[in-house]
Parts: sequence; C-alpha cells; structure tokens
Amino acid sequence: MKLYLRLLREYLLPHWTLVAIALVCAAVVAGVHGATAWLVKPLMDKIFIEKNRQLLGILPVVVVGLYFVKGVARFLQNYIMKYVSELMIMNIRIDLYKHLQNMSYGFLKNRQTGELVSRIINDVGVISKANVSLIRNFIRQIMTLIALLVVLFKRDWQLASFSIVVFPAMGGVIYYVGKKMKKISKRQQKKMATISGVLIEGFSGAKVIKAFNAEKQEIERFAREMKKLLKINMKGVTVKELNAPLVEFLGSIAAAIIVFIAGKRVIDGILSPGDCFSFIAALMMMYEPVTKISKVNADLNSAIAAAERIYQFLDTEPDIKDHPYAVEKRHFEKDIKYQNVWFRYPDAEEDEWTLKDVNLTVKKGEILAIVGPSGSGKTTLVDLLPRLYDPTKGCILMDGIDIRKIKISALRSLISMVTQDVILFNDTIYNNILYGKPEASYEEVIKAAKMAHAHDFIVSLPDGYDTVVGDKGVRLSGGQRQRIAIARAFLKNAPILVLDEATSALDAESEQLVKDALYNLMKGKTTLIIAHRLATVVEADRICVMDKGRIVEEGTHEELVKKGGYYKRLCELQLIP
Repeated sequence: MKLYLRLLREYLLPHWTLVAIALVCAAVVAGVHGATAWLVKPLMDKIFIEKNRQLLGILPVVVVGLYFVKGVARFLQNYIMKYVSELMIMNIRIDLYKHLQNMSYGFLKNRQTGELVSRIINDVGVISKANVSLIRNFIRQIMTLIALLVVLFKRDWQLASFSIVVFPAMGGVIYYVGKKMKKISKRQQKKMATISGVLIEGFSGAKVIKAFNAEKQEIERFAREMKKLLKINMKGVTVKELNAPLVEFLGSIAAAIIVFIAGKRVIDGILSPGDCFSFIAALMMMYEPVTKISKVNADLNSAIAAAERIYQFLDTEPDIKDHPYAVEKRHFEKDIKYQNVWFRYPDAEEDEWTLKDVNLTVKKGEILAIVGPSGSGKTTLVDLLPRLYDPTKGCILMDGIDIRKIKISALRSLISMVTQDVILFNDTIYNNILYGKPEASYEEVIKAAKMAHAHDFIVSLPDGYDTVVGDKGVRLSGGQRQRIAIARAFLKNAPILVLDEATSALDAESEQLVKDALYNLMKGKTTLIIAHRLATVVEADRICVMDKGRIVEEGTHEELVKKGGYYKRLCELQLIP
C-alpha cells in the first residue's frame, strides 16, 4: 500500500487543484443522495398523510432541481478525475520508459522485450483502472455513506446504531476479497508479460516461423498461454463476483431485522410513518455505496500489485551512469588504451571470464582489425568502448582519461557503430538517416546518403526519402539496410568508428557496394573492425587476434602470416594467401 500511496503522491498531488474541484463535486452528489432520503419523510407525512397541497407543488420542483445539480456535479467529477487519471498514467508510462532507456544495455539485454512492454502497458493499465475506481467511486461512495448515516441517526439513533452492527461483517468480506485479488492480480500481470513476449516473438520471428512451417506450433504456444491466463482470470472473477452476493446477503439479514423493529416502533407510536420510510430509504440507498466500495477494494489490491512491479524497475539504479565529476569531452586527440581489462557478464560464474587481462592501444587514425573464432570476446571488447558495459577489472583510457570519468553522452558522441544486425525504425528513410544527427539539414542528409552509395536506390523508390521502411527495415534488402546505417554513421561523423561484421551477411554485389561505402566512411577515422572473413581485414594497419578472451597475436597481415601461428592457421582455413 505504501508503494501505491507513493504513486499517488508523486503523480496525483501535482494536480491537487483539479482533484479538489472533483471532491467538491463528489460532496454535492453525496449531499443529494442524503437529501433524497431525507425528503421521504415530508413526502410521506405532509403529502400522503396530511395532504398538504402547498408542499405538493414545491416538492417535485425541489426533487428535479436536486437531480439536475447532482447530474452536473457527477459529470464534472467523472470528467475531471478521468482526465487527472489519464495525465497520471501518461506521466508514469513516460517516466518508466525514460528510466528503462537510461538503464544499461546489459540490463535491457537480459530481460524479455515482452516483460518490459507489459510493465509499461499492462501494469500501468491496471493502475489506471484502480485510479478511476478509487478516485471517482471510492471518495464519492464514502461521502454518500456519511450523508446517509447522518439521515439514519437523525431519524432514529437507536435503530441506526443497531443497523451498523452488520458493517464489521461486511468489512471482513471486503478485506478477504481484496487480499485474494492482490495475489490473483500478481499472477495475471506476470502471465500478461509472458503473453506479450510470445506475441513479440511470433511477429518479429515471422520469417523463421514460416521457413520451418512452425505456424501451428506458435499458435498452440499462444493458445496454451491464453488458456492459463483464462484460468487465472476466472479465479479473479469467482472471487470478485462472490463479493456482491455475500455483502447483499448480510445486508438483507440486517434489513429484515431493521424492518421488523422499525415497523414495531411505528405501531407503538415511537416513529412516524415518514420517519420510518425515510430511515428505510436511507438504509436501502446504502447498499450501492457498500458494494461499490468492495469492488474498489478489489481494484485497489490489483493496483498495489502493479505498483510493486512498476517500482521494482523505477527504484533500480542504472549500473552504467555518469561519474559525479565526469568531464564533457568533445574531441578525440591521441589514442585509446585498454589496460589490464577483465570482464565477465553479471550473471556469469565467478571464473567465467569473457575477457582476460587485455592490454591494447589504438592510435588516432589507425585501422585495427579484431579477428578470432566465435566466443573469443571480439564484440565484448568493442562494446566496452561506448560503455555498453563497464570492465569488471582494469580500465579503458581515451586520451589518458578513464572513460568512466567522461560523460556518457559525450563519450558516445565520439563513436559511430555499424553492425551486422542493422536496426532501422518503422519510419521514413530520411528520418532513419537523420537519427545520426537530429539537427542536420536536408542537404546534409542527402550528402550522407550519396557517400553511403544509398542515394540512387532511395530515389528509385516510389516515395523516395519518404519511404517508410517497416519494422526493423523489413521492406528493404540487407544491402539497402546496411547502406542506410552507413549513411546514418556518415551524418554523425564521429572520429571513432566501430564496424562489427558489417558485411558478413551480404551477397557479393551488395557487399561490394557496402565495402565502397565503408571505405569512404573510414577515411580519416580511427576504426575498429570485427570480422570473421579475413579477406576483409588484410589491408588493416594492424590485426589483433583473439582466442578465449585473450589477445594471442598482433601485427600486420604479412607479419602474422610469417609468424606461422594461430592467424596463419585461420588464413589457411579460409584459403587466404
């Protein structure tokens, strides 16, 4: 409950003026409920028994006026609170997405995309439902109960005292339902995260699914998870729907006893018929607020479970963040040095090192190729440079400064990356290139595309630069996607360039175009190239050979071949002279 209250404090209180107006409207609605029960006495005694014609002309007008005021107040309260709730949900989603974007690459990589999406969409959606229920219904129903209790005690305090004895029993039912709903809601939210993951995999992996005739398998997997969700949902329905009948049954017992006692007091002359009917009307009108409060309690407990999951992320500190005294470095001037760098992934065993005691210097303007078998640590080595991860031991220096003491935004502005797995956004080609430098002009974007040998194929498309590329660039070929990524890097124009298997998945024609674009991009830049195919790196200034997390050889292609070591064996396997 503390987390949910914290959520309200952080996201609801900033709109307290609107909430205050809504509370006034809720008080008006509650007051009309009380006034309606109160008017039963003059209606019964003065009109039906005493036959007062003057009051007969006034009372209907008063009732219509009351219900007009109630309608206006109810609309305003509902509209304002819905607006405040939507504002609150919008801000929670923005803050949660912002926080997750600021988490490290390692944090995001180790979590299912479906789980992250579910936290932002489904969990916050549960909060939204509870907010509307809590703010719109709970407050109004509490006020209505208070107004009706005033009527009860004014009409007959002894009878009123007896009638509320049943409330603790109703409260017990409400508490039990809330407790059960919290447990069920946690299971629902967890299952929704799983289903989101299945959906994302089902759509993003469409090519593989169809290639392996696995549509039936994926449908069965989705249906299996949906059936599990159905079982959990129906448990929630059972608990929630038993609540109203139980409360109603307890209320009927109390009502039967009260009707009997009230009737006896009328017969004995202690109560007038008007007092009796006004009392019973107020009592009957209390049924709706009590049942609505019990439903609010169930929604509230679901929201508490969702708040726990939301703050589980919001309270997680990023493991890659700026040093308190980080510097704003805008230029790369001399060299990059890896000094005694050891690295293991956070979830790895203590002795499971991906990099072991790496010492490496890359001079400004040098083209360094990094080769070695899969799993040797090549990609991890370059991922440490833009601080996608931090070394477990040792450090990386840029111009003599530990990169952990350079502002992350400044460090990454000095580095461009082009990888085998190109990520394009479901936007226009123009905007995908502009991603490298959002403030760039139209002319700069066109120039970058031309340098990347992308301009000709772009203008041949029906919509040219306004062509939407689809999810992950699915509407473009592999070579086209790669050239868009290179154009993006051209536009960024960072002094350090990382190429991670940038041509390995392309056909010969596309590879040549991409290679020409890459050679243009590499001019005047410090470049780190990762490649499995040694033919792409023979002209590098220096080649660094890695195996099992260590650098085992260094030198030019000719020098390493002459050594007759690990690199020569790799060349022989790939038939490279």
